[in-house]
Amino acid sequence: MKHVLVLSTLYPNPVNPRFGTFVARSIEALAKRGDWRVSVVSPIGLPPLALGRYRPLAELPEVGVEGGITVHRPRFTLIPRIGARRNAAAIARAVLPLARRLHAATPIDLVDAQFFFPDGPAAAEVAGALGLPLSIKARGSDIAFWGTRDFARAQMLAAARQARGLLAVSRDLARQMAMMGMEAGKITVHYTGLDRDRFRPYEHTQLRRQLSEELGFAMPDNAPLLACVGALIERKGQGIAIQALKAIPGARLVLVGKGEDEGRLRALAASEGVAERVFFAGSLDHDVMPLILSAADVMVLPTVAEGLANAWVESLACGTPVVTSDVGGARELINSETAGRLVARTPAAVAAGINAVLNNPPAREAVAALTEGFSWDANAAALAAHYERVVG
Repeated sequence: MKHVLVLSTLYPNPVNPRFGTFVARSIEALAKRGDWRVSVVSPIGLPPLALGRYRPLAELPEVGVEGGITVHRPRFTLIPRIGARRNAAAIARAVLPLARRLHAATPIDLVDAQFFFPDGPAAAEVAGALGLPLSIKARGSDIAFWGTRDFARAQMLAAARQARGLLAVSRDLARQMAMMGMEAGKITVHYTGLDRDRFRPYEHTQLRRQLSEELGFAMPDNAPLLACVGALIERKGQGIAIQALKAIPGARLVLVGKGEDEGRLRALAASEGVAERVFFAGSLDHDVMPLILSAADVMVLPTVAEGLANAWVESLACGTPVVTSDVGGARELINSETAGRLVARTPAAVAAGINAVLNNPPAREAVAALTEGFSWDANAAALAAHYERVVG
């Protein structure tokens, strides 16, 4: 059995159990195959004084078990907002002693980074120090956001040159990586997975009533229900969805996620006169998410940039069309009116797209059929095959 060290700053922990779940599901599915031994290293960044929201992170055990996998959490010093330039080097310094111990106990065959920045450059330092091959995965914002920062771009390009193989979550992201200067021949498209048992259409006739009672937000059967799934940060575009509500009579909007933009979004809903039609659900249990998506008529996400959003795939799997921006890998999923609409990032365009779906809703079974090729087993098989090519 070959041994991969997976480095990922995106990974669930007891403080943030929904953080990077898509990474965890992929790695868990890989481990279940039995052909790769997996060691996960999820560095925790802490400022010199771990106060406020950092205090619970500081109290996390340095080794834990998540989803049946042992997860190591070495600490590195983080300077919030201004320290990004040095994060990769700080992570590498924190991880390398642990990596040497793991390598001595059970020789490592491959170092893999599950996010391109800062994970990729950090993993490159670790792989170089141990003389091991390197793989790096790009997921979207790591390229679209960090790729515009000169220091991060330089670090990522250097890591990409060192890597034997690169992964991208969509064909569009692979194109962006090549345009940045990464070697196109190294890049393999690796689509996300899907929990097919959980994310499927739920046809329960009392579903909205049940959710209304559990969440304390009215979801009447005779009113359009919109779901927006994503962190509450400006680039996800929840504000545009809120503004669009005025042109969608009676519609309710459920925002699933947490983030720094919540205060602004609540104020916007009030100023737009739609506060009573917007519900801030926060982070929901994964068992509740498919119920919300199945109850919704449309999943709306007017995002600035994505690789290939898991929320798109999960929504379609629940039989719910998607109205989103024409960004990233959206066209690879939203390629027919059955799947939804691609729209401009304006309230008018978003409202028009939603109303078009509401006026001619596709059959849920037809929408769900669009995701037949997605599963975590397929994702893990593709990942294992990529690893085998990298180690040669």
